[in-house]
Amino acid sequence: MRDTNAPFRFYTFFGLLALLLPAMAQAWDADELMRHIDGLWRGNTSQASMTMTVTTRRYERAMTMQAWSRGKDYSLIVIKAPVKDKGVATLKVEQNIWNYLPKINRVTKVPSSMMSGSWMGSHFTNDDLVKESTFEDDYDSRISFEGERDGKPIIEITSIPKPDAAVVWGKVVMTIDQQELAPYQAWYYDEEGTLIRTMVFDQWQQRDARTVPMRMSLQPEDKPDESTVITYHDIVFDVPLDDDFFSLKTLKRGQISP
Repeated sequence: MRDTNAPFRFYTFFGLLALLLPAMAQAWDADELMRHIDGLWRGNTSQASMTMTVTTRRYERAMTMQAWSRGKDYSLIVIKAPVKDKGVATLKVEQNIWNYLPKINRVTKVPSSMMSGSWMGSHFTNDDLVKESTFEDDYDSRISFEGERDGKPIIEITSIPKPDAAVVWGKVVMTIDQQELAPYQAWYYDEEGTLIRTMVFDQWQQRDARTVPMRMSLQPEDKPDESTVITYHDIVFDVPLDDDFFSLKTLKRGQISP
């Protein structure tokens, strides 16, 4: 006997498939997204120039810097101006971090207890600048919202530290653009769940097939009149770096070039 409902079932199946495919294509994985964010300013290797502007109740100061990185284990940041800070540098090699102060020609190792401390009087921490902790290694992440917010299609990811992770924050909530996979905003909480600071990412640019926010504005919650803003002037990925570039010798060198 002929099944007269077969064409109906055929078209119903493909109609449902057409509806499901877009949803399947946008099935996000929180860990993959945060791994992407971890490497957004790094690549395999990177070289960048930037300005950090620090605004407090007492002063405003700006520092121009150069930075290099290789993966998540190696980074070097060198201040180029103003003159009084020129040559001050921070080096990370795997789990070790050092600061160099050229005025007294001294290298000091940064203990793990100082990772939450201010970097050069800014509102960024030592950990922020060298990215010692990563979402991939130190946090368990989950998607806490997916959809449109303020007219923008976003993914909100909530990250909680792993039990044995030595990190500064008790929780980080970040919103990411669904199409560009670039961050919009991040909120950092302490272990008691109190909001401590907010980071805003903007001035996006296409760099090496990725969308990179070229400005990061950090606002401490308890100091609404203060802020620290990092503005990238340029960032290049996959630059050649010798194996010995990330070394104490390089750290103390006056004019650094890879």
